[in-house]
Amino acid sequence: MAAGGGMLPGFLIVGGQRCGTTSMARALSWHPAVLPAALGLEVHYFDTGYHHGPEWYRGHFPSAGRAARAAGAGGASGAAGTAGAAPVAFESSPYYLFHPLAAGRIARDLPGVKLLVLLRDPVERAYSAHAHEVSLGYESEPFDRALELEDARLAGEAGKITASPPYASRSHQHHAYRTRGHYAEQLTRLADHVGRDSIHVTGSEDFFTSPEPAYDAILDFLGLPRLGYPPFTRRNARPRPAPMNPATRTALENHYRPHDDHLAQWLGHQPSWRT
Repeated sequence: MAAGGGMLPGFLIVGGQRCGTTSMARALSWHPAVLPAALGLEVHYFDTGYHHGPEWYRGHFPSAGRAARAAGAGGASGAAGTAGAAPVAFESSPYYLFHPLAAGRIARDLPGVKLLVLLRDPVERAYSAHAHEVSLGYESEPFDRALELEDARLAGEAGKITASPPYASRSHQHHAYRTRGHYAEQLTRLADHVGRDSIHVTGSEDFFTSPEPAYDAILDFLGLPRLGYPPFTRRNARPRPAPMNPATRTALENHYRPHDDHLAQWLGHQPSWRT
């Protein structure tokens, strides 16, 4: 896709948060036909930056000419040759999956774009997200207390975003530990806008334990040639200060059971953390 002097992305990594999106983005950037956003992987245009406008967004990606030259020279990876594949740009912003307006904006502005989703055990994702937000300074409460506060913090926030698109909600973006794990709801919204066939879901557990077949499946979905494998590394892994409270873990597992059942119906198979 190209507009003016710059490319628009052919695919997006849209989430979920703390599910391995950075690792996936780095692995895909190794492919010589794949060009990441030049100013940082997470552009956040379709969620919190949409007011900047399309020219601002295009400014994050190389021109079509530069992309072709980079691909001919081996792309970002330095690997030789692209087996005839046209260069494709991408970015990775994990709030897109959860933001109530992002799916509609993506469908309207990037028709035909392909979307990659990584999903992790929602119990582990919630705990990891809390540690992440604490490290960034967005959270000061311990995990159990943050879960107690979540419903009150999020009450009405999605509606405010929908009613007033410039509105940015700190709690909706940074305090949805339990709610972001309601994956089937988010995938359904995404599919309603872009179509089920435009979405490829990868289980984080599969991507980290058996990365080669997961990586091949992603390349096949994107229509890119298989040219070997990058050095798979887990990025942004964060040590935890202590194990999760067993009672909290049990409560979260019980909470997610119907959501995981719904997800299994959407996927047509059990999610990776159930196999």
